[in-house]
Amino acid sequence: MSNAAAQAYARVANTTLSPRDTEAQALLMAANKLQAVMTNADATYAQMSEALIFNRKLWTIFLSEAQRDENPQPVQVRQNIANISVFVLSQTAALQISPQREHLKPLIEINRNIAAGLSGRA
Repeated sequence: MSNAAAQAYARVANTTLSPRDTEAQALLMAANKLQAVMTNADATYAQMSEALIFNRKLWTIFLSEAQRDENPQPVQVRQNIANISVFVLSQTAALQISPQREHLKPLIEINRNIAAGLSGRA
């Protein structure tokens, strides 16, 4: 498939995704960025920082949405999302201060597990 065709396909796919699928894809993208850093012994601090910043931004969005009064989800679901978000954000911040590749694994697993749940694969 040509690059232009692949880009066109990606644009159409993105416009037809449900919000849950979009969230799942974003979580998988974050997990893949973290995984790439974890498995690459030559990954630089800048690469790790980029992956952590992406993860932090994503989870900041989830936390913000969970706290929004207009969010249609039940309060318990919103509270669970907020609790996971706070945990992920604190772990991400700790890794930005003291980078340790092996400590990326829980973040990767959380992202992948939630993505699977959003996609109906859990």
